[in-house]
Amino acid sequence: WLVLKDGAVLSAGDAHSYGSMSGKDLGAPAIGMAATPDGHGYWIVTSKGGVFGFGDAHFYGSPGTVHLNRPIVGMAATPDGRGYWMVASDGGVFGFGDAPFFGSLGGKRAHIKVIGIAV
Repeated sequence: WLVLKDGAVLSAGDAHSYGSMSGKDLGAPAIGMAATPDGHGYWIVTSKGGVFGFGDAHFYGSPGTVHLNRPIVGMAATPDGRGYWMVASDGGVFGFGDAPFFGSLGGKRAHIKVIGIAV
């Protein structure tokens, strides 16, 4: 899958489309997505932390109503798909569902910008 900044999702190969946010107000540009472990769903995340789930991707929360110091730049699903982490460009990490918090760089002076997160 590929996600565009307007929330449209493009699928290729054997990746099935489970929906998208194309034509809807996201409140901020989409910046990434994460697939569920079984491949039967995905989440779209925006730079303000808005989360939109499709297929078997359930909503577990978001920092969408919290003032972020820096924009969200990445998202990763937990191995069981019952949660996810988001990371902001300053290294702040946010966990939802069963995604435990192990720490972050948020509030520390990072000399470079964080650009992604992986499990």
